[in-house]
Amino acid sequence: MKEILERVKSDPRYLKNIEFEFVDDGHPEGKIKFHIADLEANLETLKERGISEDDYWKLKFMIHVHDLFKAEAIRGVPPTHPRNHAYLAKQFAGEFIDDTDLLNMIQFHDENYKLWRGYAKHGNYDGQRFQNLLDTIKDWELFLTFIIIDGCTRGKDSAKLSWFIDKARKYRKTRVDSSWIISPERFRA
Repeated sequence: MKEILERVKSDPRYLKNIEFEFVDDGHPEGKIKFHIADLEANLETLKERGISEDDYWKLKFMIHVHDLFKAEAIRGVPPTHPRNHAYLAKQFAGEFIDDTDLLNMIQFHDENYKLWRGYAKHGNYDGQRFQNLLDTIKDWELFLTFIIIDGCTRGKDSAKLSWFIDKARKYRKTRVDSSWIISPERFRA
């Protein structure tokens, strides 16, 4: 996977898109490359949890591709829409790997947030959407680890992570729990 990531990082689309500046409440860091740097720091923090070498490189791969196509996407469309940033990222990643589960994780990496948003707004969440995610993702330990890596950055509320992890653990066996969440204190100056 390390060699594959190097090929990704030399791809002209990657080199162009990491310079895209995407600023919103959940991404105050600005350019995609700064978001990637924050996520790589999170991965290094979680290494002590006993992440395997294989999973480490899968996580690093997802870090580099999951938001890469925000520049070319339409905001607010579902992850199955061909102009959704995660759908585009999955298509790009599929040029380099054939791991269906990893590709699905890339495509559905924001579903935890969508489910949380529904719960926070209405007091309940879309059960069918959650079931679809349960049926689609196979390696929940890897997926939840990535959700934590992506969700523990400036501008993101880690409460949604605890909620989602607790929901997922009711249906899928994983050693990942809320204790893995990285404290937002490290972002305070």
